Amino acid sequence: MSRGLEPGDDARDFDLPNANPNGPENCTLSSLVTDVGCIVVFTCNHCPYVVGSESRIEMIASRARDEGMGFAGINSNDPDNYPTDNWEHMVKRAGNMSYPYLHDPTQEIARAWGAERTPEFYLLDGNGRVTYRGRLDDSPKDPSLATTHELMDAIEALLADEQPDTSRTDSIGCSVKWKV
Repeated sequence: MSRGLEPGDDARDFDLPNANPNGPENCTLSSLVTDVGCIVVFTCNHCPYVVGSESRIEMIASRARDEGMGFAGINSNDPDNYPTDNWEHMVKRAGNMSYPYLHDPTQEIARAWGAERTPEFYLLDGNGRVTYRGRLDDSPKDPSLATTHELMDAIEALLADEQPDTSRTDSIGCSVKWKV
């Protein structure tokens, strides 16, 4: 059974509304991917793994900008059964973000990409091809306990025009909240 996009696959473009008022009204993947690449993270408002990783996600977004890469978060959770993930709460949370916070209301992009958990990261090269998919590190709730740094290692490899030693990990976090 396919688990969506895997390293080596071309990422599927999207055009999604942005809850962050400090950015464009909508974002497409093609507008985010630079010559260097892009990072897309499937995220949400309430998951304790996301909350525990927020400062590190912001640091990754800052690093991406410094390196000339695009960065965006996508919330695909069902806002009807999980009201803290609705648009109003996304706009409120986006006030603390330096990057586009996109809404996938139909969950079409999460399904096409194969997003399973929040947070789940996709690192794309300058051609929009997945070079890494998975977790930030092995301790999303507590950075002081992290013993691995797979996403940062993959970013370093991309910047060195190399393949990462680890191109795929299973993300650690809450499951995407699918509509019933």
